[in-house]
Amino acid sequence: MAVSALGSAWGPLRLGSVAAASGLGASGTDGYCMELLRKRDYEGYLCSLLLPAESRSSAFALRAFNVELAQVKDSVSEKTIGLMRMQFWRKTVDDIYCDNPPHQPVAIELWKAVKRHNLTKRWLMKIIDEREKNLDDKAYRNIQELESYAENTQSSLLYLTLEILGIKDLHADHAASHIGKAQGIVTCLRATPYHGSRRRVFLPMDICMLHGVSQEDFLRKNQDKNVRDVVYDIASQAHLHLKHARSFHKSVPVKAFPAFLQTVALEDYLKKIQQVDFDIFHPSLQQKNTLLPLSLYIRSWRKRY
Repeated sequence: MAVSALGSAWGPLRLGSVAAASGLGASGTDGYCMELLRKRDYEGYLCSLLLPAESRSSAFALRAFNVELAQVKDSVSEKTIGLMRMQFWRKTVDDIYCDNPPHQPVAIELWKAVKRHNLTKRWLMKIIDEREKNLDDKAYRNIQELESYAENTQSSLLYLTLEILGIKDLHADHAASHIGKAQGIVTCLRATPYHGSRRRVFLPMDICMLHGVSQEDFLRKNQDKNVRDVVYDIASQAHLHLKHARSFHKSVPVKAFPAFLQTVALEDYLKKIQQVDFDIFHPSLQQKNTLLPLSLYIRSWRKRY
């Protein structure tokens, strides 16, 4: 939802040696995907660097594809233009599976990934369809609607990442479903200050109504207890999904763990928002976590998610 809005806040990567070790060039279509990810989805970039070497370029392509779609909503002034761009990507995916990708860097790299790993077309199309529906600029009616959006975008992305890693496992799929939902919920929370600056609020209406909170309360950066209670309820749902995902830990193949490293960043945000008593506008929540690369590396080394 807000990859483009949030990615630029993270600043330059400090793992240049790791990037070099990945064997990816700094130019060409693979370099384009890396750079797009580094600028727009820094956390996804770091997580991709920690995947096995033979999977990295495909993971970069997949996440760059997601960034391209995520950027559409914030980069167009009219829905019609957004729909045209979504249609371009829908046709692009069709053409990729006909071995005829357009001369666009992300499309070319995605085609290579599809050929290399026989990626499921349905997941790619689900991401496009859900992003297209999200162009309507409406708040989620309830938490289930937000979870459905997250399942069809973030979880689909993880199912494809598991395919890149050669994982076919029901427990891994269950974990991916929950992690994707947690990612979608956290992204919605993190993007709230940015969206508020543009006079938009997307937080689930049912939870806002439950606590007697209006969209105007968020636009005015109201910090009353009932506003924090809304944030608490939404953050608690993300925490619950992380807990469910980790309940499969002993059943999920170790080879799948690298696909789930984004749990480190999700956990970090949820801890931070708890520390500031669920004040979603607190400045500390917008600051870059300079220890994230190290935290990701340690979690990867410990083979946990």
